[in-house]
Amino acid sequence: MVQFNKGGRPRKLDDEKMKYKVTVKLSTVGYYSLIGKSKEAGISQSEFVRQSIMNTTVVQRLTPELNAEIRKLSGMANNLNQIARKANALGYDHIRREYLFLACKIDRIINKML
Repeated sequence: MVQFNKGGRPRKLDDEKMKYKVTVKLSTVGYYSLIGKSKEAGISQSEFVRQSIMNTTVVQRLTPELNAEIRKLSGMANNLNQIARKANALGYDHIRREYLFLACKIDRIINKML
């Protein structure tokens, strides 16, 4: 028995089907930006949003732990400035040990952050 093509569009695969609807609230500026950008691209607003989602990478926010490490580095930068002032006043030999200790702590924190 020979099967004949009945015509029509081929069936979509499951991953090609648009099964989910998402509602988004926008401010006036955001809404008109969406309209303008989608018209400029020559695609529908829905397609513009779909392409934006697929082509965008999101950068993770800083974790509380990383924020704490950055605060520590900030404090150490202040200590380093004080050491530099002492070095200018007393000479490098007097603060060498203090500088090396602080530099080692800074290196450890930076390596922990990477």
